[in-house]
Amino acid sequence: MPIIKLNKSADFTIKKSKFLSFAFLVKSEAEISKILADIKKEHPKARHIVYAYRLQENNQLKERFHNDREPSQSAGLPLYNLLKNQDIVNCLVVVVRYYGGIKLGVGGLVRAYTTSAKLVLENNLALDGN
Repeated sequence: MPIIKLNKSADFTIKKSKFLSFAFLVKSEAEISKILADIKKEHPKARHIVYAYRLQENNQLKERFHNDREPSQSAGLPLYNLLKNQDIVNCLVVVVRYYGGIKLGVGGLVRAYTTSAKLVLENNLALDGN
């Protein structure tokens, strides 16, 4: 199973909305909670902080995503699907959105969040930590 090599960030802008994406190598749900709290503190004016993770902890696969008030299936689910389809584990992907005043629609949101996640995962995967 692929894991990310190192923590990384990227940014992407579409129709005046700015998407900041982050990928973290994680080992526990406690670590994930701390990272999410830190990001919320660093970006208090962000409109949405969306995330997904897949974590192998205590021989159990834990998976979760969060839309943060974006329309259903438009934000967290695309991030989760990207991790799942590539079988990436021990990874937290977070996308922070600063709304630019132009609605993107559900399809536009899916494309924007997926593009943001792909940017932060690009050239950042290794098999079993190698």
